[in-house]
Amino acid sequence: MEKFILEKLPFKKDIESKKVLKRLAQAHRALAELKGYVSSIPNENILINTLSLEEAKDSSAIENIITTHDDLYKTGLELDGFNSMESKEVQNYISAIKKGFSLIAKHNILSNNDIIEIQAELEKNNAGIRKGPGTTLKNASTGAIVYTPPQDYDTIMDYMSNLSEFINYSDSSDLDPLTKMAIIHFQFESIHPFYDGNGRTGRIINVLYLVMNDLLNLPILYMSKFIIENKREYYKLLQTVRNNDEWEEWLLYMIEAVENIAKETIIQIRLIKELMMEFKQTLRSNYKFYSQDLLNNLFKHPYTKIEYIERDLGVSRITAANYLNKLAKDGLLVKKKLGVGNYYINHRLFAILTKDNI
Repeated sequence: MEKFILEKLPFKKDIESKKVLKRLAQAHRALAELKGYVSSIPNENILINTLSLEEAKDSSAIENIITTHDDLYKTGLELDGFNSMESKEVQNYISAIKKGFSLIAKHNILSNNDIIEIQAELEKNNAGIRKGPGTTLKNASTGAIVYTPPQDYDTIMDYMSNLSEFINYSDSSDLDPLTKMAIIHFQFESIHPFYDGNGRTGRIINVLYLVMNDLLNLPILYMSKFIIENKREYYKLLQTVRNNDEWEEWLLYMIEAVENIAKETIIQIRLIKELMMEFKQTLRSNYKFYSQDLLNNLFKHPYTKIEYIERDLGVSRITAANYLNKLAKDGLLVKKKLGVGNYYINHRLFAILTKDNI
């Protein structure tokens, strides 16, 4: 077998088969429906905060960074007496998503410097692009080297500049944006520009690219759940492209991931919206302290605390504690103690997000 040499973009060959084109149409319909559902939620931070937690957990799990939902939400509260390194790493992923979204919102481009910033936020270091040789990708089971990415800094930067052009200039290719997203993901993972965090950074780029192309308004389509459920296939298809230049199955895999997760996300958003309406009616009918800011807080933070209510509602600590304790006493929230502090769980929202119970 000849050694694989990474091709520059755009490709001269046509890789969109009839099967791919048919599947693209289905995925676009699902994305359009999702975009409509997203616009029906009044506060975008509710979806970014809640759904990005799920993506962060799943994307990190692909790299064997494992945490529980409970630990992840508690880490976000920064409570005294609780520390989970794995959950902290997952929280860094959420920060990286938000960083990427803010960067593309400014100029609607994703430059190499932006990608470096996203990875730095993810890894909490400034190691940047690889500068030395020795990086290889190995079979997790056997330890055998399956692929050697570009090794020297100048070559890596040459490929990254080429990738940046492909990402940001639509006239560089007339391919469907979802096809381009799958190519971009393959290319980025094959360049493997960083010492660490390549997989997670690549998955953040996926959703940012969809936002840049107006297929979504918010970065809330997270394919890591699909990938972790089909992890072996994911790595196999990446390598099949490298070994045999066979693109169809890889494209179909990525397009299916988009369609599948779009449909699942629609169901989640519908359930969140229904629960919000139920909470709103209950709060308005039974509590004099009801406000839209309170409702938003309880859905933006599945696990909340007194300080969040103080900040978001502009009330005193005693007032915030009274609000939360009353809602917990009446069963709308579950009150938990950790160390000397308390936190409060919107347990029905938690169940929607995790498909689980506390």
